[in-house]
Amino acid sequence: MLVAVSGGLDSMTLLHLLHRLAPQFGWQLFVAHFNHQLRGRASDADERFVEKAATDLGLPFRAGRGAVKALAEQRGLSLEMAARELRHAFLARAASRFKCRVVALAQHADDQVELFFLRVFRGAGGEGLAGMKWRAPSPANRTIELVRPLLDVSKAELAAFAAANGIRFREDASNAAADILRNRIRHELLPRLRKRFQPALNQNVRRLMAIVGGEAEVVDAAARAWLATSRPGFDRLALGIQRRVLQLQLQRLEVTSDFELVETLRLRAHQPVTAASAVRLVRDRSGKIAKAIEAKGKFRSGQLALRLKRKAQRVQFAGAEVNFALVPKRGARQRRSAVGAEVFDAARVGATIILRHWRAGDRFQPIGMPSAVKLQDWFTNQKIPRDRRRQLIVATTAAGEIFWVEEQRMGERFKLTADTRRRLLWHWRRG
Repeated sequence: MLVAVSGGLDSMTLLHLLHRLAPQFGWQLFVAHFNHQLRGRASDADERFVEKAATDLGLPFRAGRGAVKALAEQRGLSLEMAARELRHAFLARAASRFKCRVVALAQHADDQVELFFLRVFRGAGGEGLAGMKWRAPSPANRTIELVRPLLDVSKAELAAFAAANGIRFREDASNAAADILRNRIRHELLPRLRKRFQPALNQNVRRLMAIVGGEAEVVDAAARAWLATSRPGFDRLALGIQRRVLQLQLQRLEVTSDFELVETLRLRAHQPVTAASAVRLVRDRSGKIAKAIEAKGKFRSGQLALRLKRKAQRVQFAGAEVNFALVPKRGARQRRSAVGAEVFDAARVGATIILRHWRAGDRFQPIGMPSAVKLQDWFTNQKIPRDRRRQLIVATTAAGEIFWVEEQRMGERFKLTADTRRRLLWHWRRG
């Protein structure tokens, strides 16, 4: 059995528990640690700490490293999702090297409750709200099984056990970072809910997860049975089963699904729908999804970097012509822009501009709005078709902040003010 150990309270307690039980059950343990390289010397110290703990227990040890930040930027993922992907890939490789069929993870009951609220905020369905399972195949290698022996044990119980048995561990300072949603849920939301609304929150949420998970399994089984029979009657299926039938097919086609995509396919038979990566899909009246001709060129991952100069410039990008120029005049009034034209505060935009297309995770603060919103949510609220939104061009600063979205509003932070010294005149047209 491979034990994934970060060096924190949870995984160090799991390691010592399994080591204590190993002789009784005939287990052979191996230890693996993944260095996310996100905390500099502290990350390296975690790795050395776990290696020493494994050596002291007489267990084989293997460490891995990954460029989490680079993957997150490249794929438009959160740091948490990028770390999870690299970590599971490493654990699967380590398990194969040690010829382990099982990887033990240290998630516990409190993690389940936090995950529930994370997925509520992301709009997950029944399968997602059911949370982590005690055992499940590795997402990186389905021949390897993940087990979570502590899933019914609270953090407080783990801390008490570690204290009583002198188990040493390291604290991860990033667990207190307020810019991470999971931490805000852990330190702000859940304590307030327990204090003001429901002291037994953990117990009730876990009960709800069990109920929702059981119902999701029934829907999943019914959907799989219907797909296996290849019989007609999709429109007569219960609504939840229809959605699950479509989700399962999208999984098999390796297409990322969301509620909007599933609903569009469910309601529009024989109408092509564009999914992520410009994949065109069509559902027939029997409920079966097939890939249509991919919409080549409708979504491009390329980008163009522009360096602002004193003289006017003209560039071509993704079928559009963009003209821009710096005007050395100050002005406090924000003139109403003509169609195909905007005026920005040049100092706020900066010396470098990036032209590209919408990416997953993009956020944008349209002029007049108090805060940034997900660009995907903005497109949805503006009722921009999925095909069209992937064609639109966005312009960002060198730091990645979006100040312009084609055919939409300009960015709030880049409007003209009384302090404006130079304006950036911006014109665009297609065809």
